[in-house]
Amino acid sequence: MADDDRERRERAALIDTKAPNPARVGDYLHGGRNNFEADRKIAQAMITVAPVVSTLLPAMRAFRKRVVRYLVREAGVRQFLDIGTGLETAGNTHDIAQAIDPRCGIVYVDRDPVVLAHARALMRSPAEGVIRCVDADVRDPAQIIAGARDYLDFGRPVAVLLMSTLAFMPDTAAIAGLVSALAAETVPGSYACIRHEASDLNPALAIAARRWNLYSLPQVTLRSAAEIASLVTGLDPVAPGLVPICEWRPEPGDPHFEDVVPVHGVVARRPAGR
Repeated sequence: MADDDRERRERAALIDTKAPNPARVGDYLHGGRNNFEADRKIAQAMITVAPVVSTLLPAMRAFRKRVVRYLVREAGVRQFLDIGTGLETAGNTHDIAQAIDPRCGIVYVDRDPVVLAHARALMRSPAEGVIRCVDADVRDPAQIIAGARDYLDFGRPVAVLLMSTLAFMPDTAAIAGLVSALAAETVPGSYACIRHEASDLNPALAIAARRWNLYSLPQVTLRSAAEIASLVTGLDPVAPGLVPICEWRPEPGDPHFEDVVPVHGVVARRPAGR
C-alpha cells in the first residue's frame, strides 16, 4: 500500500499544467473546471479553425448514453471495462448503467494521474454495484485485464468501451491487436464498443488535428470508416453497424447538429465459437 501511495505521489508530481492534456481539454469542452489555461487555449484554437470541434463532446456523450443503455436494457450486460475514461463530470458509464441496474460493475482504466485522482475522489457506487479505477497503460491488454480481474467476472459477459483513447495511438495494426487481445479475454456475448474521430467525414477536423499536433502530446491520428471497421474483425456489429455516432440508434432527446459530427462509432458482439 505504501508503495502504491508513493507511486501515485510521484505520478502526480509529473502533472504539467503548462502543456495541453487531452482529458483536461475534453473537460473544458464539456464545460468543466478541471482544466488550465493551456488546455483552454488549444481548445479555442481548434474551434477557431474547425467549429465542428464544439459539437464533438455533446455528441460523444449522447452516443455513450445510448450505447450503455442498449447494453444494459437490451443486451443484458452488467459489467463494463471502460478504457481511457477522461474527466467527465456527468454522464459517465456508471451513471448511466447503475441508474438502470445498481448491481452493474464498472472498472475504469487510465494512466493519467489527474483522471485517476478525480475518479477516485468523486465516483461512488451503490452497495449492490462496483466502481473501481485501475492505473494501467491503455496500450497493454495484459495489464488492463490483470487489474480488472479483481473486480469483474470474466466468466460472464463484459462490455469493453474504447471511446476516448484510440485516436491517440498512431499504429492501426497495434490497435487492432489491442481490441483482439481484450476480446479474447472475454466470453461470447461480450461486446467491444468503439468511438473514433473520423478522417473521412469533415475535412475541417483534419485541420484541427494538425493544430493539436503542433502544440500537444500525445499526437492525434484520425481514421476512416474502413480502418475502424478493421478493428472489430471477427466480431458481429450490432445494427446499424459502423456509422457516424449521431446515426447509431438516435433518440428523440439527443442534441441536434446541422452538420455530420465527424466521429465514427460501432458496437460489436463476440459471437459463440470465437
